[in-house]
Amino acid sequence: MKTQSVWMSYDLGIKGDYPGLYKWLDTNEAKECGNSVTYFKYKFSSDVMTELINDLQENIEFKNGDRVYAIFKHKNNDGKISTVGKFIIGNRKASPWEGYAPIDEDILDQ
Repeated sequence: MKTQSVWMSYDLGIKGDYPGLYKWLDTNEAKECGNSVTYFKYKFSSDVMTELINDLQENIEFKNGDRVYAIFKHKNNDGKISTVGKFIIGNRKASPWEGYAPIDEDILDQ
């Protein structure tokens, strides 16, 4: 059995299966890291991403719109280790801060 450090953020909305999520997090001895962010050491046999997704789906009732993002170390094909992140449940949404940055007004539209 291998062990992998994982940081995970979750957004299950208002009616999400928080009891199922919290039971899963407690079972995996997760540490609270702020609003909807957690850290834990995940035990797996061969593929951390696939096994984590399956484990979550077996223990938590996910609905449309629920999102879970996992961040962990990953060994590339060339053997280099890098930090990667991926939505393992749901998808990325438009950022709420889009449109706040000033834009260059000195552009000639043609």
